[in-house]
Amino acid sequence: MTDQGNPEILMAQPRGFCAGVDRAINIVNEALARFGAPIYVRHEIVHNAYVVNELRNKGAIFVDELHEVPKGGIVVFSAHGVSQEVRKDAQDRGLQVYDATCPLVTKVHLEVVKMCKEGFTVLMIGHVGHPEVEGTMGQVKEGVFLIEKTSDVEGLTFLPETKIAFVTQTTLSVDETKEIVDALTMRFPNIVQPRKQDICYATQNRQDAVKFMAPQVELVIVVGSQASSNSNRLRELSEKLGVPSYMVDAPEQLKPEWFVGKKRIGLTAGASAPESLAQSIVDRIQEFGVRQVRNLPGVVEDVTFSLPKNLVD
Repeated sequence: MTDQGNPEILMAQPRGFCAGVDRAINIVNEALARFGAPIYVRHEIVHNAYVVNELRNKGAIFVDELHEVPKGGIVVFSAHGVSQEVRKDAQDRGLQVYDATCPLVTKVHLEVVKMCKEGFTVLMIGHVGHPEVEGTMGQVKEGVFLIEKTSDVEGLTFLPETKIAFVTQTTLSVDETKEIVDALTMRFPNIVQPRKQDICYATQNRQDAVKFMAPQVELVIVVGSQASSNSNRLRELSEKLGVPSYMVDAPEQLKPEWFVGKKRIGLTAGASAPESLAQSIVDRIQEFGVRQVRNLPGVVEDVTFSLPKNLVD
């Protein structure tokens, strides 16, 4: 790249940690500081390998199911939320629980419970198997159906008198979700929508930042792990905008050939990717001959969420 003039990296704004992820990680760190290791965490606290490994090195133990936690142990629920069944299981096992569910996910949980109590059939737009989807659909015993794509809408059949509402996973693509919502409203004109859209502010802001950045660059690097829904949506979005895009969660995953002949590289990071990781990836890209790094203008986020009362007290 050294013969290409002055190649530069354009940094999307905002990028990286959102308030919900920051809170979840702080909960695990606070529990470790207060009670010492081990602290058990059900599923990955957030979907980022770097963060998970860092917490594991401090004494956090990540488990798939609660039966792996010793009776009376301390467990943290991940930012993605859990079903009512998991909450009851934790209570039955006598576990000391600290809930790191993102408050914006909790908002969707409450919407589902309220709608079902009012007699609605609820359609959830989301990805099968994602822990947030499992947790949200698990707030009630029945009456919630998953919609993954627009073609799923065609197969829905309800009685004419059925009251229908929908909610969405918080980390989806804004554009993709709009297509499904449009299909639902066309099929069910009286469908009830959330009072405020469920896709979180951070997901929206990061996608808007990629839309602003992509036309200015020849390559996009997304810092994020494969399991991260919002990071995947950022990569897909930049590719849809016609820019070759790669997602990495470690500097050694970068390949020199990606950067050959590229004068402008865009970089963003999913909401679960720390800025320290993004900077280490920038440092590695600079080893390929990129000299300049420039922050693009964008939204400055000042949202914060408080820690659970039972941890603060």
